[in-house]
Amino acid sequence: MSSEKQRIPDILWKKWGPYVSNREWGLVREDYSPDGDAWNYTSHDTAEAKTYRWGEEGICGICDDFQKLVFSVGFWNKKDKIIKERFFGLTNGQGNHGEDVKEYFYYLDSTPTHSYMKMLYKYPQNAFPYDELLQENAGRDRNQPEFELIDTGIFDQDEYFDIFIEYAKEGPMDILVKLTIVNRADKEASLVVLPTAWFRNTWSWGYDDYKPELYAETPSSIRVSHKEIEIKNIYARQSEKVLFCENETNNRRLYQSENTSRFCKDGINDFIINHNQSSVNPENKGTKAAFLIDEVFKAKESKVFEFRLSDKDLEKPFEVFDIIFEKRKSEADHFYEEIQQGIHSEDEKWVQRQAFAGMLWNKMFYHYNVEKWLKGDPAEIQPPKSRERIRNYEWEHLNNEHIISMPDKWEYPWYATWDLAFHTISFSLIDPDFAKQQLKLFTFEWYMHPNGQLPAYEWNLSDVNPPVHAWAVFRVFKIDEYLKGKPDLEFLESAFQKLLMNFTWWVNKKDSNGNNIFEGGFLGLDNIGVFDRNSVLPNGEQLEQADGTSWMAMFALNMMRIALELAQYNRVYEEMATKFFEHFLSIAHSLDNMGDEQFSLWDEEDEFFYDAIASGDCKHMYLRLRTIVGLIPLFAVEVIDDDMIENLPNFKNRMDWVLKNKPELAALVSHWQIKGEDSKHLLSLLRGHRLKRLLKRMLNPDEFLSEYGVRALSKEYENNPFHLNLNGTDYTVKYTPAESDSGLFGGNSNWRGPIWFPINFLIIESLQRFFFYYSPDFLVEYPTGSGSYSNLDQIADSLSKRLSGIFLKDENGHRPFNRQYPRFQTDPNFKDYILFYEYFHGDNGRGVGASHQTGWTGLIAKILQPRFSKKEIAESETEMPDTNKNTIQKSAE
Repeated sequence: MSSEKQRIPDILWKKWGPYVSNREWGLVREDYSPDGDAWNYTSHDTAEAKTYRWGEEGICGICDDFQKLVFSVGFWNKKDKIIKERFFGLTNGQGNHGEDVKEYFYYLDSTPTHSYMKMLYKYPQNAFPYDELLQENAGRDRNQPEFELIDTGIFDQDEYFDIFIEYAKEGPMDILVKLTIVNRADKEASLVVLPTAWFRNTWSWGYDDYKPELYAETPSSIRVSHKEIEIKNIYARQSEKVLFCENETNNRRLYQSENTSRFCKDGINDFIINHNQSSVNPENKGTKAAFLIDEVFKAKESKVFEFRLSDKDLEKPFEVFDIIFEKRKSEADHFYEEIQQGIHSEDEKWVQRQAFAGMLWNKMFYHYNVEKWLKGDPAEIQPPKSRERIRNYEWEHLNNEHIISMPDKWEYPWYATWDLAFHTISFSLIDPDFAKQQLKLFTFEWYMHPNGQLPAYEWNLSDVNPPVHAWAVFRVFKIDEYLKGKPDLEFLESAFQKLLMNFTWWVNKKDSNGNNIFEGGFLGLDNIGVFDRNSVLPNGEQLEQADGTSWMAMFALNMMRIALELAQYNRVYEEMATKFFEHFLSIAHSLDNMGDEQFSLWDEEDEFFYDAIASGDCKHMYLRLRTIVGLIPLFAVEVIDDDMIENLPNFKNRMDWVLKNKPELAALVSHWQIKGEDSKHLLSLLRGHRLKRLLKRMLNPDEFLSEYGVRALSKEYENNPFHLNLNGTDYTVKYTPAESDSGLFGGNSNWRGPIWFPINFLIIESLQRFFFYYSPDFLVEYPTGSGSYSNLDQIADSLSKRLSGIFLKDENGHRPFNRQYPRFQTDPNFKDYILFYEYFHGDNGRGVGASHQTGWTGLIAKILQPRFSKKEIAESETEMPDTNKNTIQKSAE
């Protein structure tokens, strides 16, 4: 067992990590405006001078698990108007496709305990084009591409620094920092480096007036004085002096009022940029401090700078610096060698390791107490009355203060619950305990609403996301069981109990007619519909959602499967398994038999699932728009071993009674009485015929099938857009393979054509489950119209390879996600650094949306991982298949 793997259970080794946001400005939790205008209440322009209430931001920053002390690095190229202390980007209103970071940085490596970490930031040597990026994007509409940093030409002459930032822990509270800075230009360039430490401000809000202190006794060390922080010293090998100020807002600059401190948060910036000697404390103390390093780099020169945060007093802090670094780097390599056994391609290993790194670097300290946020703090001006009913006012119980996996620490520096469910699948391969902890976190009473709803995300905690939490819980449980050789029943049972509340909330709140047809709203799919699916239709019509109902059928099956697992150890859970079995049947029945007209969301004419509009007279009208909404019924599938049923006689007897006495429900249970391969039973919304008809459309290159996965919308609507006139209003939906041309949800994400990893991942898993039941003789034309036929496992394998192909080198050595810019494909200083985008161009695989390890795209790490063999699955009693690009190992192997 590797040294890193042995460290993982020790929570002290995780106390310090990359838990600092890439952006704290423009966030709901920092918004105290009367009208909830979060993007404008705090901005990039005010960030250097404003002290934050709920968190901190920085470039490649680290902090403790309660973010009492933060360490990050600032830079100045002697041409910028401000120190580069945070990444720049556009707000939702400034970008022609929504919020958008305008920097290039890459997460290259990390271990689960963060004993070793590495990332790269590319910092221009010429003045950063803040105004050009703002103005050019402001002049573009949604039909034009985003204007990116590289489009300004600032990298054309290689006039930039590659800044590699590495961390290595000698111990849990002893952290070494190495900056390797390379001048890529053919001429000399200057750079000011400002390694910075500061305390999160906890003393200004009226609860606790304890104020810690940083102070310096030499130009190369900072003393840390905090009653709750173990780290006592910060050392620098190279430093001219230490600059001090306070982490206090510059009120005079921002609000034209008196300051509470002489040396405000932007004091170091003012000293460096404006040479203001009075903006830093001459007594060499404060709550924010930075080492000052002013260097000139020759053409192509590389220099190394070393620092150390330690809980010890060290006379020679850098004596064994290189030895420790090499040891931790070697241990990281050994850890991933064990993880990547069976991956033979070096390129696949490279991509997967960066995917894991992105997941690990996007952990973040997340702090949000809604009650305090609504009421304001004792020491601050009380918020206006309008805030009493502002967003999230129904979530006063919510009090979050944990390390949480973020989708993206710049564009989404707040958790999204359904995103996080997918994150845990990748985490489970390297740190299953963290994956389990993340899933349990959202079922705690200070997260979950008393009514059972899980919080969605801070912009609207009440929004409704697809109920995938139970799926992730069981998935992680089984992976953890396989890796450790024993089941964590305490985790599974605890999560199940809380998920019962969540299931009940769905039934009570999202089934408005009590007919097991679930609305749910946009369900995380933003602009996929004809109109905003969160909105009430003009004449009171209701949207009957094929995806909402299918998600709930999947939820019911997931809960049944968990109950069956628990019933192997405690027969009490047989009754719960029966409950969810019958609930699944009721949902499946309603999907086919709604109202007096026995309306079905399956359209027999088109042989596809559609949303429908129900009018006041209970008449239904199909919205015949072919989207992934119609494919989501694939996800409600479960395969159960016959031995498990035979071992639970009460469950078996009740099932037999239902199937015998309720023939209308029995007809919905796909082949339950017919045992499949290896005596397995199938529960699904789809019988063989409907499955094949859905797959015929899904696997058609002229509709859903792309060279890079399954599109979110049929490509047919590219040349023949969908049109609908409802109540005198015309609606149009067109296939748009990349950026959105719709203003729904700000236009910053698009489900009208691109490839999204979470949906593709669930499609692949569903096909594998169906294959577990059906024999290899169950063949489907693939691709549709090709005349070639494949079984479902082969199709799942092929879809996995299409997704992997987005990142891996093609026959020309190019990576499709980088397709937009030739330089990114050929420049050795760019081409092998991977960005895991939010979603991907439906025709060419180009990365779109949030660019820096959008968490669920980290599923590529799981897809690249070799699957368990059938023998291994049997030995671990794993019923759920593994999603991966490789086919199941045949017995002959």
